[in-house]
Amino acid sequence: MGYYGEKLSGTRLRRCYEIAPPRIRQYLEAEIAHLLERVTPADTVLELGCGYGRVAFRLARRAKKVVGIDNAPENLELAAAMKGTVSNCEFIGMDALATGFPDGAFDVVACVQNGICAFGVDRELLVREALRVTRPGGLAIFSSYSDRVWDERLRWFELQAEEGLVGEIDRERTGGGTIVCRDGFRAGSLGEEGFAGLCGPIGCRFEIGLVDDSSVFCELTRHAK
Repeated sequence: MGYYGEKLSGTRLRRCYEIAPPRIRQYLEAEIAHLLERVTPADTVLELGCGYGRVAFRLARRAKKVVGIDNAPENLELAAAMKGTVSNCEFIGMDALATGFPDGAFDVVACVQNGICAFGVDRELLVREALRVTRPGGLAIFSSYSDRVWDERLRWFELQAEEGLVGEIDRERTGGGTIVCRDGFRAGSLGEEGFAGLCGPIGCRFEIGLVDDSSVFCELTRHAK
């Protein structure tokens, strides 16, 4: 289940976003805005690592249907509690590396907010599974932090540590795009070169770009049959 499933889920995860400083809030909003631009009202969307539904609920305002998967029960319970009358959004407990969905089940598959690194899984397997469940011609979208918001990102995690949401920052091991806490938390980031090196061998068309000077997006198009 990993750190997020065991220590940072449900209301604790929601609190992390509630205390985000202004520049991080701008980054988070810009990330969602860009993702929404890639989704049409006719699309069925899968979000990998949906947490408590922060992004999924926004997607549901635009897409035909949204399915969010996560492996933390507390996240799924909170998402269900917050769902209310939203009828086109579903949350399922599932492994992002082996979703169980049929091939080509979704128009868009999204894994944002640095899930590519935060999940702590084999990144190539994650991308390949995302592409498998994307329809031919559809998009698999990933995002990570740009190093241009390193200072603000580090400050955000300092605030989380001050509230006891994550452990104390390990200053000696933190740097170069990776934040390490003394309780075992560790999250790196993937820049443009990192995404290119990851996606190149997979053999499909992909585009990498910077959004808001804060997010690095990689968008892969599954080959049309």
